Amino acid sequence: MELHEYLRIARRGWLIIVLATLAGIGAAATFSMLQSPQYEAGTRVYVSTDSASTVAELGQGTTYTQQIVQSFVQVTATPRVLQPVIDELGLEQTPTELSESVAISTDVNTVLMQITATDEDPAVAAEIANAVTDSLIEVVGEITPGSSGEDSAVTVEVLQQAVAPETPVAPRIPLNLTLGLLAGLVLGVGIAVLREVLDTRIRGEHDIAAVTDTPLLGGISYDPEAPKRPLVVQVDPKSPRAESFRTLRTNLQFLEVGETKRSFVVTSSHQGEGKSTTVANLAITMQEAGQRVLVIDADLRRPRVADYFGLEGAVGLTNVLIGRVDLEDVVQYWGPHDLAVLPAGDIPPNPSELLGSPSMDALLRFVKEQFDVVLIDAPPLTVTDAAILATRATGAIIVVAAGRTHRHQLSRSVVALEHVGAKLFGVIPTMLPTKGPDAYGYGLYNYAYTYEEDRRA
Repeated sequence: MELHEYLRIARRGWLIIVLATLAGIGAAATFSMLQSPQYEAGTRVYVSTDSASTVAELGQGTTYTQQIVQSFVQVTATPRVLQPVIDELGLEQTPTELSESVAISTDVNTVLMQITATDEDPAVAAEIANAVTDSLIEVVGEITPGSSGEDSAVTVEVLQQAVAPETPVAPRIPLNLTLGLLAGLVLGVGIAVLREVLDTRIRGEHDIAAVTDTPLLGGISYDPEAPKRPLVVQVDPKSPRAESFRTLRTNLQFLEVGETKRSFVVTSSHQGEGKSTTVANLAITMQEAGQRVLVIDADLRRPRVADYFGLEGAVGLTNVLIGRVDLEDVVQYWGPHDLAVLPAGDIPPNPSELLGSPSMDALLRFVKEQFDVVLIDAPPLTVTDAAILATRATGAIIVVAAGRTHRHQLSRSVVALEHVGAKLFGVIPTMLPTKGPDAYGYGLYNYAYTYEEDRRA
């Protein structure tokens, strides 16, 4: 993924990232509060060998001392050194347990050793460090006898005694909080990216472009009041959502330039994506622009157009196709501009056969000559009805509900139209969010209305 994609994921999952970061800081703070303070005290010792009489012997002695110092690191952690410390200080620990609180280190290419003890009591930490140092000196004298067999060839001298520290070395609250913040941030970003990868729902233009290179013809924002007022172009003509349908109308004018008679099949991947309301509002805007428009409700499974326009839908398309009524007797006109609407009529038991019949083919050829634009509200592409109609129309348009339709569903819809050779003009995302990274903005629309009103005034 590119940088802008990560930024988009961060904007989508900002709440998860913030909560995970706060959780990491909270966990680090809790850990720091529950952790007992630890104090650290240490001694510093110098290791030397017998004096050398020549420069060569001095160099050899120094090398030997550096090597033996490394051995003393291991010796210090043995029970032979630590058990006397336990006995002297009356500690309730085993040598193994005590070794975990004693650290021995050496400076590179030197003969210096650092013996450090850690304990909850600063005074005890200092006592342990000094006692371990004394015990080590005694053991060194025992295991490294001199050439005479009496004196040790190695001398360990204390350069610095351990003193009780005033401030604890743990917990390191700033460090713990920083690590908690970073861990929470990484976890939050990881969850956000994982959610993005696993979430296949279409949320905006980016997701549609990942499925098909078919252009976006426009976008309709989410309106919680849409079920109560489906014909928003009529009830609230100056709203941003109504203006989006006018923008869609304008974009459709650039399809099939030069064609004066056009028919569009409007379909979707599944139910509830807003195709019927899109057809109804788009038809109203086209009729207002002076075009002769016919809306055909060809969704013979769940017809909605007649209900949206408040028309009688008992007699309509199906009755015409079986030859019981004439077309002009069932076409109804709605609104001040006499928008022509052909309801679905009786719901038949065989919708696909009826829509694929020669009668439907003849009907579409006839109405295409009578009207400038024919908008056909077709069933979702989960059935074959829409694909059949798309081959008889100028082309098809797929409506996609943001946050509901999955990418594989849109992909199947596109493939279904390709298999029958139908022309897909584009995609219309509906229910787009008004806030966030996938928001559909209308920033200039209100200005446009103000300008028009001021000009008329």
